[in-house]
Formats: sequence, C-alpha cells, structure tokens
Amino acid sequence: MVTPEIAEKIKRLEEKYSAMGQDLSSYLDGLLYADYLTYWDYIQLDVLLNLQHPRTPFPDENIFIIYHQITELYFKLSLQAIEQICHAPVLTADIFKTQIRRINNYFRNLVHSFEIMVDGMDKQQFLQFRMALLPASGFQSGQFRMVEICSTSLVNLVYEQQRQTINTADLKILLENIYWRSGATELATGKKTLTLRQFEMKYMPAFLELASRYKDCNMQQRYQQLPPAEQQEVLPLLKEYDLNINVRWPLMHYKSAVRYLHKKPEDIAATGGTNWQQYLPPKNKRIIFFPELWTAAELDNWGRLAMGE
Repeated sequence: MVTPEIAEKIKRLEEKYSAMGQDLSSYLDGLLYADYLTYWDYIQLDVLLNLQHPRTPFPDENIFIIYHQITELYFKLSLQAIEQICHAPVLTADIFKTQIRRINNYFRNLVHSFEIMVDGMDKQQFLQFRMALLPASGFQSGQFRMVEICSTSLVNLVYEQQRQTINTADLKILLENIYWRSGATELATGKKTLTLRQFEMKYMPAFLELASRYKDCNMQQRYQQLPPAEQQEVLPLLKEYDLNINVRWPLMHYKSAVRYLHKKPEDIAATGGTNWQQYLPPKNKRIIFFPELWTAAELDNWGRLAMGE
C-alpha cells in the first residue's frame, strides 16, 4: 500500500529527475538491482589499508607512514572548515564558532597524538629507515601551508624583521619571502635544499592562486568583518587556534626532533636538510595569525612559556 507520505516522496523524486531530463523509473530500476552498501566499501577500507608502502623492512616505518597519513586527513578536514568560514555567504558568530571549534579539536587531537611519534617508535629503527626517505620531509606538507595561507594576511607569514624591508602587498613577493623557505636552506651555504626545490616546483603556483583567492576573505579578515559583539564571542577560540597551529603543533615537532635527532657533540641532520634547531621552536619563528588579539607581553613571550622558559 502506497501511503500519502510515500506518494509525496515519489512525486518529489519525479520532479527532481524530470528537471534533469531523466526518467524516475530508470533510477528506481538502478536502486532495485544495486547491491547493498557495506561499511568497507563506503570508506574504501581495502584501498586505505593498502596505502602504506614502506621502503625498508623495519616494522616501525609503518607507524611513521600511517601517522603522517592521519595528519594529512586532519589537515583536509581543517581546510574544509576554513572554507565554510571564509566563503560563507553570510558569516555569523555561530558559523565561525562551529567551524573553529572543529579545527581546534582536530589540532588538539594531532598535538596529543604526537606521542605516537615522540615515544611510539624505536629510535634505532627510525634512525635507520629515515635514511631511505631522503630527501622527503614533513616540511613538504602542502596542506599545512594551505592552512597557514587561509588563516591570515600573507604578510603575517613573513618574518617580522623582513616585513619592514619588503613593505608591499604584492602576493607573489610575499610568497617569495614566506618564513618557511628559510627553514629549508643548507646551513653551510644558504642555498635551497632539494627538499625545498621539489616543494616549490609542486606547490608554489597553487599557493599563489590560493593566496589570491583568500586575500580579502582569510580567517583574520573574516573575523575583522564581524560586529564587535560577535568578535568577542569568537576571540577565545581564535586565540586557541593561533596557539594550536603556531605554538603547540611546531613544539611537538621540535620535541620529536630532539628525541630522535639530538646527539652530542653534533645533532643529526633532518632528512630534508632543514635547520630544525632554529626553524622548529615557536619562540624563534614567532609566526602569529592574529597579532591584534594578543597583548604586547604575550607577543614578546610568544612560544616561550610553552617551552618551559
């Protein structure tokens, strides 16, 4: 028996497919013959579990690969949430808070789960299998750089001491002086590492396009467009966001590097040739998405309290 409720749904389906020039009956045939959906097919489980391709026989290399894959999935979720804030047709405090809470949760999980990297791998295995990864480096995470670009005005991603000399709004010039490029230069010569050259070749055009798209609607800009009362609602969440991405996340990388690469009398070099001792500590980078939200004292001590200083 066809109830009025089902008849109404059939009518709406007919209207939907008619507008596409399609016949509802054909779609119903497809539904009739289609197999039931399973969990493993829906999330592509077999594909997912076969995305790990270690380059060595050391079992802990799988930990390293899977953790970085999980990290990139969190970055993808973060970019999706950023998109919903920055390109909302009508932005409200509720939309902003909903999405920023999601991103803070993603990064909170990432920061806490980094113990998997800091203490979860055998040090000797890591020091051996890492040599098969040259010149690949976590530095080459394009998605993380996209999170940065979408979060703030591009000038805030240039080291403070360089901003006065650059003094331009030209996005291409700002990208050429973005802070992380100096983190992948050879310590002895100052030349770009192969890691950096590979990264720039793959991503710089996409970064410029993204920076252009978000120039007037990045997270900082959208926050400033909110009414003052709504800004106050969002402010604590944005400060947490700033700390999560610019202090807590790089600090966990630094602790991991110290755990595995610190050695007397001379530290072990990173796989990408990055000068990690200077580049990773947040107190050295002093990259801040929303400097207007912090007091002068907080800015002066950026990253220091997190490092126990």
